[in-house]
Amino acid sequence: MNNVFDVLKERGFIEQATHEEEIRELLGKEKVTFYIGFDPTADSLHVGHFIQVMVMMHMQQAGHRPIALLGGGTAMVGDPSGKTDMRKMLTMEQINTNLNAFKKQFSKFIDFSEGQAIMVNNGEWLTKLNYIDFLRDIGRHFSVNRMLSFECFKSRMEKGLSFLEFNYMIMQSYDFLVLYREHGCKLQLGGNDQWSNILGGVELVRKVDQGDAFGLTFKLLVTSEGKKMGKTEQGALWLDPEKTSPYDFYQYWRNVDDADVKNCLSLLTFLPMEEVNRLGAMEGAEINEAKKVLAYEVTKMIHGEDEAEKAKGAAEALFGGGGSLDNVPSANVSSTDLKEGINFLDTLVEVGFIKSKSEGRRLVEQNGLSLNDEKIKDFNFILEEKYFSNGTAMVKKGKKDYLQLKVN
Repeated sequence: MNNVFDVLKERGFIEQATHEEEIRELLGKEKVTFYIGFDPTADSLHVGHFIQVMVMMHMQQAGHRPIALLGGGTAMVGDPSGKTDMRKMLTMEQINTNLNAFKKQFSKFIDFSEGQAIMVNNGEWLTKLNYIDFLRDIGRHFSVNRMLSFECFKSRMEKGLSFLEFNYMIMQSYDFLVLYREHGCKLQLGGNDQWSNILGGVELVRKVDQGDAFGLTFKLLVTSEGKKMGKTEQGALWLDPEKTSPYDFYQYWRNVDDADVKNCLSLLTFLPMEEVNRLGAMEGAEINEAKKVLAYEVTKMIHGEDEAEKAKGAAEALFGGGGSLDNVPSANVSSTDLKEGINFLDTLVEVGFIKSKSEGRRLVEQNGLSLNDEKIKDFNFILEEKYFSNGTAMVKKGKKDYLQLKVN
């Protein structure tokens, strides 16, 4: 079997390593326990997290043992990395709700049976720390001057960095020490925005316990122009089907830029690299076939084969002249309201197809809103029964966003 380090490198995951040769040698000769941390700042993982989940799956398939570290403690502080402002403070109730959602999602992708993987919550030890002891035993190993040289802090100095956030790196570093001691964890992995936090943990384990500790970061999911992927008009691209429908999820990948297809196939699917290279090399109209493969494979992995088939069928019905419209996103309108007539833009806001009436007005001005293929020209257009055929009317926003309105 290939060394998983080489697999990850070939697929384009690896960005930085604390000790590249030693890490590769370690992964090639023994079963390594490693960890990735996830702060439960929302009630679902999003596609940015999924890059890390893919790494965990690659590592587990190669015989290594993942620790999914849930940040029930660190989420109470908030990571300043990559943020221009302080994170919103969460209540313990919110954090626990989010933790339970994360646990459920992780279990779809990682085998947590005996000896295969571990899921732990750093709230178990961080919330029990004695502050004075922690400062004396752990804080003394951190240089303030060095911490301020890291990008995660430097970028915040102008706007202000709270003392609360300044503690985050020390807390995350302490996580590594705890996992090293309790589970024999030797390797911390994470997105490239976590490099300074990972360095802190590696150095702490080496200073305090003189242990073998290593760090490895992975590329963030970005476009060929360097912009973060996974953002939609509605916000993040969530793994929870209640937050991002399988159809919308499928359509996101179906519509990525041509230049991003190969990278997404490499990072977000398990297709062999020969196939990734073949599909990624397609040009012109052919690249659309590669995008269909990408959309199907990623949707199948997140939502299952049935949902991937439904999303594919819905897309074909809308754009390819085949398939079924049954799985195109839909919303209900009241037959009673339709008899009297209801404002079209108000209805679209109410069902969440547009964010606000001002967005609706802007779309109307730009000829970007249609009902049954007819452009809407009037801000005050009234929706009535006559626009519904067999109880359904089709709304189109822009070029590719569709919604079926159904009478109930």
